[in-house]
Amino acid sequence: MNDKTPGDTTHFGYREVPVDDKAGLVGQVFHSVAGKYDLMNDVMSLGTHRIIKRFTVELSALRPGMTVLDLAGGTGDFSLLFAPIVGKDGQVILADINESMVRVGRNRIIDKGQCENICYTLTDAESLPFRENTFDCINIAYGLRNVTNKEAALASMFTMTKPGGRTLVLEFSKPVIPLLGKVYDAWSGLWPKAGKLITGDDDSYQYLVESIKMHPDQETLKQMMEDAGFVNCQYHNVMGGICAIHIGHKARDLGASD
Repeated sequence: MNDKTPGDTTHFGYREVPVDDKAGLVGQVFHSVAGKYDLMNDVMSLGTHRIIKRFTVELSALRPGMTVLDLAGGTGDFSLLFAPIVGKDGQVILADINESMVRVGRNRIIDKGQCENICYTLTDAESLPFRENTFDCINIAYGLRNVTNKEAALASMFTMTKPGGRTLVLEFSKPVIPLLGKVYDAWSGLWPKAGKLITGDDDSYQYLVESIKMHPDQETLKQMMEDAGFVNCQYHNVMGGICAIHIGHKARDLGASD
């Protein structure tokens, strides 16, 4: 699944780039925006991202004592929500490939005094460095579209999810109402200008807009999760499909179909 041949390309926004270059290009984007990432989330979503994240946490079905991987966890929003749920006997691992984002997340968590059950790691979603069947829940929010090989990442997440556990993918998706889609296109078209004004970086937010357009639609991503081995896959459209939360389960009996 990770096999590459010379000349292989993938998309970076609307651009075709060599496969080996994408991770570095995405890394530059997030190094650039890390310091103002949370502020820009509030601006771009008009604050609704906080509600969406809380809904995602409700779908995680976490309980005290569980172990959760906050993959592409960046500045720590989800880790801060997960930690009180799993409690002192549980564990949250904030994982991200980008050091600048993890540093911001770590500092936020320390400032809020919630270090007791959260740890941090730099890791690539395509090849997670954990033992098989480690996590009761894996959550990746607004990160899968930045991964070069999404199939490899989903397969790795499946391997690390415990039998009976679940993986959640929160991502921008495809509006299901045509008029809403037009309004959303017009609004998101302003994000690079907002990025320029607030962070001094419009290119990174132009990539953001383009990466959303290139991301698989709801049904395609659901099929990709099923192909990775997840069962009982479903998704919830949020804000008319502007975002979608996909959920895949790992069968308790891996020989079973559900």
